[in-house]
Amino acid sequence: MSLLPTLAPATLRTARLLLRPYRLTDTPDFYALLHAEAPRLEPAFPRRVAAVRSYADAEQALRTFGEQWRQRRLLVWGIWHAETGQYLGDISLQPDAPRIRAGEIGYYLAAAAEGYGYAREALGAVVQYAFADLEARRLTLRCRPENVRSQATAEALGFRRDGADEPGIWHYALRRS
Repeated sequence: MSLLPTLAPATLRTARLLLRPYRLTDTPDFYALLHAEAPRLEPAFPRRVAAVRSYADAEQALRTFGEQWRQRRLLVWGIWHAETGQYLGDISLQPDAPRIRAGEIGYYLAAAAEGYGYAREALGAVVQYAFADLEARRLTLRCRPENVRSQATAEALGFRRDGADEPGIWHYALRRS
């Protein structure tokens, strides 16, 4: 339990995207993407895929995300195309502690949304929010060695491999300048 005040959900906007905390009304989109693309997403996001096997699971996950946000345990944004309103995926920041001095970022997009620079745009928004608004000092992310797109996305925003790799997982880090 933290003595810090709860953290109000934050909406982030970019040139093409709207990143906002999930609402229960987002359950159909959230569930549909995870259900349809579970085999593709499971290697990188096994806990997320395992936790959302049914529509009821998806609804519960979104409720949990809201509570975790308030407790500063996990900040999760759904990613929508600002112009069309199409749901594209999500991005999260898992703080190392309630004061959020460091955290790990994870993200995924629907297969149809890959290759348009949306991940880079969303990651840039979350990095900016973490450093400017939360005063984080260090951010990390992990990706699989074969995920060249994710590596390029991280590196384009200044993340560098930090040498703490695990078998089949590369670690990247970015420090606030």
